[in-house]
Amino acid sequence: MDNLPRLLADVTGCRACPRLVSWREEVAATKRRAYRDWDYWGKPVPGFGDPDARLLLVGMAPGSHGANRTGRLFTGDASGDFLYPALYRAGFANQPTSTDVDDGLQLLDCYITCVARCVPPQNRPLPAEIAACRPFLERELALLPRVQVVMPLGHIAFDGYLAGLRALGHAIPRLAFGHGLLHALPNGLPALLCAYHPSQQNTRTGRLTPAMIDEVLATARRLIA
Repeated sequence: MDNLPRLLADVTGCRACPRLVSWREEVAATKRRAYRDWDYWGKPVPGFGDPDARLLLVGMAPGSHGANRTGRLFTGDASGDFLYPALYRAGFANQPTSTDVDDGLQLLDCYITCVARCVPPQNRPLPAEIAACRPFLERELALLPRVQVVMPLGHIAFDGYLAGLRALGHAIPRLAFGHGLLHALPNGLPALLCAYHPSQQNTRTGRLTPAMIDEVLATARRLIA
């Protein structure tokens, strides 16, 4: 019988994509100067959070010197510095900071995963690499039975999540992506609530502001209440 610890072990032991294995290990060996004293994780990064979560966040892939360094999604980089304070403000995290796996962070009624588990070159996983990771996402969805709202962070996560649903046999129509868009899906599936990815490309340009992420998380809170 499948369970989250077994899934975690299978994710972290995966070597299915040679390009990603090579890149994640090169980044971990080369390091960034600011983190030269760190022992980088350098492996696929599993999802984490509350197994009874009603809110599921789906990201794209680990960051080179964030999750690929720390071993936890959105931890130790600018994306996490934006996301976790927002989750804290919305009551989905016990603290606003996420620096390393031993920092005391707990997600509350929330679980975070991604469609590609290894850091990709140029921060862009190939479609075949996302497809290779899809069975992990499918298993994760089955192991999180209380999820009521799924929030993909960015278009790639949105497409990857929908592809996973279709692979599971759900007839999902073509859907638009846009920050704050809400889709009701068939077959009793969780509501789909879109959000821009909290990358620096979005947050530094003002495409995604704290008020915007607060608003979409408030919508999630209303939906699960």
